[in-house]
Amino acid sequence: MLVISMALAAQPKTASLYERVGRYDTIALIADEYLKGLRADPKFARFAGRGADSLKRGRQLLKDQLCAMAGGPCTYVGRDMKSVHGGLGINAQEWQANLDYMAAALDKAGIKGAEKAEFLKMVDTLKPEIAEK
Repeated sequence: MLVISMALAAQPKTASLYERVGRYDTIALIADEYLKGLRADPKFARFAGRGADSLKRGRQLLKDQLCAMAGGPCTYVGRDMKSVHGGLGINAQEWQANLDYMAAALDKAGIKGAEKAEFLKMVDTLKPEIAEK
């Protein structure tokens, strides 16, 4: 038993996605670049009617959510995605545009290959909560 325990302890632990993309500073850059693209797109203008403080809070919540989802030490304290996005009528094309902006943000942050694919897959898990059929 002791030999098995020692062997398991000696195996390298797989780094979280959070660690592999560069930790919080990179997550913050990804969130900021993503929001820059999304907010500049006229098809998402209907979401812009918020005050500066609300936009700032939303930006921080996004960073915390991405950090937590990627296995980082952050805690997301915002509402669930269904409550936040319910009634906005986000369709499949808008969801795909959302993913395209996230992919561009990952490119800007230098995230490529397996990490980029894993990050996008992670974000795409939110689709059932956000996009309406």
